[in-house]
Amino acid sequence: MISFLVLLPVAAGLAALAAGSRLRRDALSLVAAALHLLGVVRCWVHPPSGELGGMLGLDAPGLLFLTIASVLFLLTAVYGGGYFARADPRALRIYAACSLFFLASMTLVCSSRHLGLLWVGIEATTLATAPLVYFHRSDPRVLEATWKYLVLCSVGIAVALLGTFFVAIAAAYGPPEPTPLLLESLLARGPTLSAPWIKGGFLLLLVGYGTKMGLAPLHTWLPDAHSEAPAPVSALLSGALLNCAFLGVLRGAQVCAAAGAGGFARELLVLLGLVSVGIGAACIVGQNDLKRMLAYSSVEHMGILALGVGLGGGAAYGAMLHGLNHSLAKGLLFFAAGNVVLSYRTRSIDAVRGVLRRLPASGVLLLAGFLAITGLPPFGVFLSELTILNAAFAQGRGVVALLLLAFLSIVFIGMAKGILGLVQGAPPEGTPRERESPVAVGPPALLATAALALGVFVPGFLDRLLEQAARIAGG
Repeated sequence: MISFLVLLPVAAGLAALAAGSRLRRDALSLVAAALHLLGVVRCWVHPPSGELGGMLGLDAPGLLFLTIASVLFLLTAVYGGGYFARADPRALRIYAACSLFFLASMTLVCSSRHLGLLWVGIEATTLATAPLVYFHRSDPRVLEATWKYLVLCSVGIAVALLGTFFVAIAAAYGPPEPTPLLLESLLARGPTLSAPWIKGGFLLLLVGYGTKMGLAPLHTWLPDAHSEAPAPVSALLSGALLNCAFLGVLRGAQVCAAAGAGGFARELLVLLGLVSVGIGAACIVGQNDLKRMLAYSSVEHMGILALGVGLGGGAAYGAMLHGLNHSLAKGLLFFAAGNVVLSYRTRSIDAVRGVLRRLPASGVLLLAGFLAITGLPPFGVFLSELTILNAAFAQGRGVVALLLLAFLSIVFIGMAKGILGLVQGAPPEGTPRERESPVAVGPPALLATAALALGVFVPGFLDRLLEQAARIAGG
């Protein structure tokens, strides 16, 4: 089943390159996305056994992030039908193929049980998404953002490869193994691994995959790429791609903990997590570009993920839940922001007023996304952030908790100033209320409903998966 989930979008992407009409390409994307999601649901009901000699498999974190990626991709395929209505047909051919290749590479990352194969999957996500970032190729800023994304992420991935080599060297000090970089083998042989090499390897993995994840101060590609890419691509980058990079960091932390160096890894994650939340908060304040503001919000929330795993215990459960809540809220925000940018032809917050009057549904969804992403009840982000804060206080890490609270307050003030001013007021003269299509508001409405529901009730099946994922992450 896992091989099917990887190969299905690859085959659909190749078919999209050969398809002669946009209708066929859209149909291919929708069918592939629906079949992929059905396959993921089957993995929930019947967990797949290891494939490819144990190199492919799904544990709780992998299944969680694969489900998020599959759901977001399906909603993006639906939303894109209206968003790209007037786009260049040649660009759409590349978009359809590369987005499907992107889904395949994310599936490979989530299901990889071999650190080398994991590296290949994360590198493949970079190659598949660069043409998506470059979609609006007529704008010089898009070219700059694409090159920045390629160069910085490639450097980060190269550093992660060096970290993988360090882990392989650490494994060489123990008994000989035919496949030393298999995650199960590394965890089983943890006490025999060379601690200095493992610590060095984790540090390099954290720098390398942390660059792709958007952890500050390694985040500089993220605001440009997320803001210049089309809204559906931004939703996938923020809601799914960053989770894949986080999974790479998590795998390194697992090996570090098995080797007896868990405290070293956790303290680094706490430090980088706080730095990311703080820098994200500082950059949100006074930001005048709507999509860039949302991108800096992703830097902040990736910091919260790292912080939760670094604290461990109950905070690890909060981190897993936060990864899900952030993806839902950020997908909602980028979809709603895409509708606003298409209507007003600008990303400048100062130039946009009266969204609630001109685009009532998108205005309401944008407000809901703002309330969700800033952690106000009863949305799910509130529950996951509260879980992490409670765990920090329970562990006697009051300074960490208070710093996080201060940074979250700054984020709320900064985003409130921008988004509340944008939705209120009167729209420009001569611009009547627009009719919003179901494909433009349906996907973000579903995400808003899910983000609200998770703040009220976490279903039993999801709670069990989150608990399993938290144990693996050190909870």
